[in-house]
Amino acid sequence: MAHTTSGFPGRAGTAGRTGTAGRAGGTGNATLPDIFSARTHLATHRALPVVLGLVYGFWAAANRRDGGPITGWNVLFGFVSALAFMAVLIGVRAVAPRLKRELHAVTWGAFAGIAFGFLYSQTGASVLRSTGNALAVAASVAAVLFYRYYTHEDAAGQRAD
Repeated sequence: MAHTTSGFPGRAGTAGRTGTAGRAGGTGNATLPDIFSARTHLATHRALPVVLGLVYGFWAAANRRDGGPITGWNVLFGFVSALAFMAVLIGVRAVAPRLKRELHAVTWGAFAGIAFGFLYSQTGASVLRSTGNALAVAASVAAVLFYRYYTHEDAAGQRAD
């Protein structure tokens, strides 16, 4: 007989099929198996800000160039944008997990909104339009992440990994 762990009637959860639940010596926690090594996780953790920063810088430079010729100032703008994005992303990744779920979600929402608003402003859009779209993105990201963080905590407010 399958019991429901997902909260929906008639829908069996996956707690018994993933992780250590049901294994000899298992703790009963439902966790997904880790298919990558610690070395792979570390490499990804270090490379992700660099890759995302380079993509962001290229995108910002392309928006600013607007189909014109590539100039030295345009390349410099792209690299400075990439460095700023990487620095802020590394800072947010270091600080946000230590915050309560509300501030954690708002921090990532603000980061996403500001990053989007800056890219959008490089297309020649007005300040009000850029700000409005950035606020919409920030609010959407913050709401989704708040829901995720809220539903992944136990009763004592500890994050479940």
